Amino acid sequence: MARPYHPGPKQFVFGVGDGNDHEVSVGDPQEAYVAFSAFFRGRESDTYTVDDEPAGQRLVLMPGRGVIARSEVTGRARSEYLTVDGPHRYLPSAMLFFENGYAGLDRFGQWLPELADLDASPEARGAARAAAITTEAEAIEKVARIWGDSGIVDPSDQFYVFFDAHALDDAPADRAELLGLITFLGLQRVAAPAGAAAGEVWVRTDERLDVELEKWS
Repeated sequence: MARPYHPGPKQFVFGVGDGNDHEVSVGDPQEAYVAFSAFFRGRESDTYTVDDEPAGQRLVLMPGRGVIARSEVTGRARSEYLTVDGPHRYLPSAMLFFENGYAGLDRFGQWLPELADLDASPEARGAARAAAITTEAEAIEKVARIWGDSGIVDPSDQFYVFFDAHALDDAPADRAELLGLITFLGLQRVAAPAGAAAGEVWVRTDERLDVELEKWS
């Protein structure tokens, strides 16, 4: 869940791994963004870090690899990674971090638990994301997000249709993740009817999903 931003002063530490870290005290996320934008554009580095030390959270931008990482050491310690499709993605990720920390980046892309996973096939990445989910609530939320991107409810109200009108090779990572989550939740997948697109995934409705899917419809 995204944390509310509490007005400053708030401290962040910017670094590029050369030992010359830059500490800033800011009053709001926009002020932090302006300060980091100047820091980012004023240096050439393969790695940039933003640390929120009181919260135990870090954002790492890796332009040399086309990767963004986020980590936190409080509560359930974890790190996650994603591949970005261009330099225009780095500063927006920092703004989301300034606004709501680690959780602010939840919907920024397809986060994976290991850096090596970024080199895996889309199907393997999707399966890895599904395997990393350990609670029913988290699984239901993720299923709802996937459905919200391209899903419908069949007119009979008996089935959820994921990847409506999609070809089989569309969104392979999301499809692999969904199939893993269907198994995890014990949902009943059914054969798509004649005439359905080859990439569609049909699942019998389940009351556990109804409320969450309603948020994404």
